[in-house]
Amino acid sequence: MRDAVDDILDQWSVERPDLDATPMGIFARLTRAQRVAAGRLEMSFGEHDLNRDDFDVLATLRRSGPPFRLTPTQLYRSALVSSGTMTGRIDRLEQLGLVDRRADPTDRRGSLVGLTQAGRRLADSLVERLLDDMAALVRDLDEQERTDVATALRVLLAALEGESEGAGAGHGAAIGSEPG
Repeated sequence: MRDAVDDILDQWSVERPDLDATPMGIFARLTRAQRVAAGRLEMSFGEHDLNRDDFDVLATLRRSGPPFRLTPTQLYRSALVSSGTMTGRIDRLEQLGLVDRRADPTDRRGSLVGLTQAGRRLADSLVERLLDDMAALVRDLDEQERTDVATALRVLLAALEGESEGAGAGHGAAIGSEPG
């Protein structure tokens, strides 16, 4: 089976046979797959006037378990964004009635962000739909292929994140370093 990336790689092999373009094939396919998947998955969020970033906040709170409350710091660290970016996301979700803020009883200076009832219902509904949509996107892969892709991407991501965090090269350095 060939795809458009194969054509690109073929062109490079003719124009620059001295280069190994294999890594380009991996990242080009990752980028294309992400674009196609994101476009399809964004439709679910758009129906609720949300985007992927909004969903990430709701999902992080929902999967944190009862009482579905985290500090803004926990949220922005989970999302790998700045505190200012997270504040904007929280403000938006609060205006939509999906999250609320309360004083942190363990820290007078802090606050806790939590799901409202509507936020929890929406998070549950969206995660169910998202998983159905994702399953449809990988329906052409058998179970072993899904496992192989997930394993290869896990190793690649661990290596990339390890390098970006200064943990050094090699995929073993960062495996398990990201909280689940």
